[in-house]
Amino acid sequence: IVFPGNGPSGICLSYLLSGYTPYFKRHSVHPHPILQRKLEEAPEVSVLDQDLEYLSEGLEGRSHSPVALLFDTLQRPDTDFGGTAESVLTWWHEPDRAIPHLVLGRNAPGGAWHSIEGSMVTLSRGEWMGLPDLPFKEWLKQKRRGLRNNRATAEDIAQYYQHYVKKKGLQKNFRCGTVVTSVRKVSADSISNQTQKDLQEDSDSLWNSNEKSTEVFQVDGFFKTEEGDKEPFSICAENVVLATGTYDNPTWLGVKGENLSYVHHQLSALEEAVKNNSVGIMSDPVLIVGAGLTAADAILFAHHCNIPVIHVFRRRVTDPGLIFNQLPKMMYPEYHKVHQMMKEQTAACAGPYEHYISLPEHHVLSFGKDKKCIFQDKNGCQKAYKISMALVLTGSNPNLSFLPNDGIDLAMDSDQPVNPKRNPIDVDPFTYECTQEKGLYALGPLAGDNFVRFVQGGALAVASSLLKKANKNPP
Repeated sequence: IVFPGNGPSGICLSYLLSGYTPYFKRHSVHPHPILQRKLEEAPEVSVLDQDLEYLSEGLEGRSHSPVALLFDTLQRPDTDFGGTAESVLTWWHEPDRAIPHLVLGRNAPGGAWHSIEGSMVTLSRGEWMGLPDLPFKEWLKQKRRGLRNNRATAEDIAQYYQHYVKKKGLQKNFRCGTVVTSVRKVSADSISNQTQKDLQEDSDSLWNSNEKSTEVFQVDGFFKTEEGDKEPFSICAENVVLATGTYDNPTWLGVKGENLSYVHHQLSALEEAVKNNSVGIMSDPVLIVGAGLTAADAILFAHHCNIPVIHVFRRRVTDPGLIFNQLPKMMYPEYHKVHQMMKEQTAACAGPYEHYISLPEHHVLSFGKDKKCIFQDKNGCQKAYKISMALVLTGSNPNLSFLPNDGIDLAMDSDQPVNPKRNPIDVDPFTYECTQEKGLYALGPLAGDNFVRFVQGGALAVASSLLKKANKNPP
């Protein structure tokens, strides 16, 4: 089994496929009485080997995935009500149930968390960022650190995921510095023995294909060596799990001049510009486009550095769909502050915040070579501003260029590109196997699970399905 993507989804699945097996902890009590009764029916049978559809029936919460809700409530029984009840799971290491697998990733284990500015604070509560059987809070205590407002920094999260892989002995399954360029179905007979050699190293048993299978997936790509060279590899697997997340491919507006050198699509460009002193308190404003949390992070960063900002977004400030209108003020004071700025500091009326102008219900028409940017409001009136740089932060899409037709055929709507919020990959809700391609699975944002606490249920579903296929389930 090969899975591109070594973020939280990939790490959690590797843990479950390495023989770590969850059981209901005897004498523990779950606050959901119906679930408690179901768990007591067969405490000697691992959760992986039980009927996940039956266990998750009737659960409600902040995810649309029944298995995500199940695994979350088993690990954090009353967390949505502010409780701190212990997990009702106990973990046993059963090495004979391990399934050989490889996790391929560009970065160190943790995926995109290594690309996010280290001091950024997570949207989710810190304890929700943890993986099975190693609570994040406990790890943080060992570092003699605490959570700020119950939330953690991106740097802490990235370090925790690396520590988790080492602590649980998963390193042998991970290959970092790899880029997957192609995943496609091929006839098993057409595979020469030569294609199996590159990633093998000390994992000789990994590529022994099941002789019954007539088709396998061929995964091609390259390693980046320490010298900077690219070494190609080609491996075959009966099952492939897509866990690549969505951080790779920022959304573009599709307007004239967007490819000019001063227009950027990642927050890191602003951090770099501040480091290089190419923007500062005396420079022309930085344009920030978007009304999500990444745009808010950019505004907070610029505000902290006294950099003037023009903030353009399409929605009304009072739009209920705006993320700021869905966040509790007490828990997210800094995002509440950005929302206040958006409301009180429009171009039409000056407010108390220096160096910031909000332009709600506007969109960008064009970027000029002279760094003049033209906006249009809802009434068709146009405005021009001279800016120092632009940050278009309107979300991102997964990069699935390694799949035939960019993976569009796998999506819920097979006429549109895969999008984690609007058009995820169509998967079976209890196995996470793609409905359009047997043997191919999708996890995390690709399958519509956008929070770390909920991607783990997908990993449980995939592991359960793969154990059944490999006949590693006890009778």
